[in-house]
Formats: sequence, structure tokens, C-alpha cells
Amino acid sequence: MTNAKSAARAVQDSTVFRTIARIGYAVLGIVHIVIGALAISITFGGGENADQGGAMAQIREAPLGVLLLWVIALGLAALAFWQIAEAVIERDPDAKKKWGHRVKYVGTAVAYLAIAVTALVYALGGRSDSSQSTTTLSAQLLSTPGGVALLILVALVVLAIGVAFIVRGFARSFEKKLDLPPDPAGKGIVAFGVVGYVAKGIAVAVTGILFGVAAFTQDPEAAGGLDAALHTLAALPLGAVILWVVGGGLVLYGLFCFARARYARM
Repeated sequence: MTNAKSAARAVQDSTVFRTIARIGYAVLGIVHIVIGALAISITFGGGENADQGGAMAQIREAPLGVLLLWVIALGLAALAFWQIAEAVIERDPDAKKKWGHRVKYVGTAVAYLAIAVTALVYALGGRSDSSQSTTTLSAQLLSTPGGVALLILVALVVLAIGVAFIVRGFARSFEKKLDLPPDPAGKGIVAFGVVGYVAKGIAVAVTGILFGVAAFTQDPEAAGGLDAALHTLAALPLGAVILWVVGGGLVLYGLFCFARARYARM
């Protein structure tokens, strides 16, 4: 374990690795900007795949899109390793990390790896359907003993993640991880972060609610990924307005990620 920590620390301290990890934040911004644009396009009758897969498909069609997908996969893989290293390394031996923080780092790493894998699939010419994958997962869980309880657990976890994003946005706790300039630009970055975190939290929370609906109705078709969550918001009263707010918020979160690439403490 000591050797693993030493190796992780050595990689983290590498200038090249830090640069690649920062690129990871930048490409994460690109993905969120595209998803935000797809969310807004739902109000015009488009955005059939307003999720990570849809974003990757759009990026692949752009000039040098395949190359950018490889950069996304590499950058987010590096960022995932960074999060895992943060979970295991104790930089200050007098301030032990709480297990909750370790779980958060590992969970974030898993999320980054999932996006990296999606980018890799599209870079290699494939495609993925997150909504279908979610439906399949829900059906598999419901077909197992205690499946309803398991799906409710999944719903609660996803809902909690969404709420955590919203709380982090309003509390501006993300500022602790940034070295922002003390000028109007820094305040603007914080504003983008607040709106972006809240918007992303709403989308994730709705995804969790859909899992809950699938569990209580025992209908796996009711579950869905981000695309289903955004279409659910569109079906609400004033849905177009809500989607413009959430989609615009995701775009701002993407811009915040660009700033994060520059000012994140690494």
C-alpha cells in the first residue's frame, strides 16, 4: 500500500501528468457545453440524444472530431487517476481524510472514466445508448430477488448525487479547490460555477427520480439516463423555460470547467 501511495504521489507530481489532467477539465467543459446545447435544442424538437453519447456523436462529426474524442478519453482518464490518487494519498499526515471524502473522490473518478470510455467508443467508430443501457440495468435489477429494493437504492444514490451538486453550487464549496484571481474575473467564474453546479444537480436529481418511478411501478422503461431526464423536464409546465435554464446552466458549467482547467489546485 505504501508503494502504491508513493507511485501515485510520483505521478501526481509529474508536470506532464498535471498538464494532461488539466486538459481533462477543459475537455469536460466541451462535453457539457455540447450537452447543454442539445438540451436547449429539445425545445425546438431536436435533442433526441441529449446525453454523453449524443455529445460524443456531435463531436465526432466536427472537423478533427475523432482526434478530439481521443483527447477527451486521455484527459478524463488522467483526471480519473488524479481523483483516485487524491483518495489514497495523505498529503498532511495530521489531517486524515474522512471516508466520505474518499468515496467522493472514487465516485468522481468512476464518472470521469465512464465519459472517457464513451469517448473512446465513439473514437473507434462505435456508439452507445445511455437510455437503453439504463433501461437494461433497471430490468436486470427488477428481475433479481430484492430487485425493487436495489433499484430504489440506485435511485436514492443518484438523487443524493444530484442534491449534492445543488448544495455544492449554492454553498460555493467548489471554491476551496480553486486559486482564483481576486478580481471581477474571479467573481464571474464563481457565478458560472454556482449556476452550473445547480443546473447539473437538477438534471442528475431528475435521473434519480426516474429510477425511483421505475422501481415503484416495476417498469424498467420508466427509468432513463440524462436524455430521459431532460425530456421529462421538457414535459413539465413551462418545460421550455426550464430546459433553457438547465441547458444554459450546463453550458455555463462547461465554461466553468475551462476556468477550472486553469485555476484548479493540483
